[in-house]
Amino acid sequence: MATKKLYRSPRGKIFGVCTGLAEWRDLPADPVRLIVFLVVLVTGVFPGALIYLAAALLIPMNPGYDYSESTIYSNDEPKQSEAELKAEYERLKRKVEKMESEMFNKERDWDDRFHQGS
Repeated sequence: MATKKLYRSPRGKIFGVCTGLAEWRDLPADPVRLIVFLVVLVTGVFPGALIYLAAALLIPMNPGYDYSESTIYSNDEPKQSEAELKAEYERLKRKVEKMESEMFNKERDWDDRFHQGS
């Protein structure tokens, strides 16, 4: 009986360690993530997080993964048109300008300082 080798999965959330463990033992990834999260909490966060980081550095990435089948890199999602992108850019630009004017309003700053001292 041949066993699969342990690899990190590129489909994982954080470094792919939990997903790699789940694939290695043919388990669902979400319960493995929950167990690892609980272990990290029980160990006082720092030791568990350090072990997780060490696992991420020591376990190699899966070399046989087919990136063309990945949903992360798929081109199935509809693209925004150029006009929609420009409209979104202008909306965000106006929002940033409004926030900047609120942050750097000198008169408001002096009013706040004057009323704070009273």
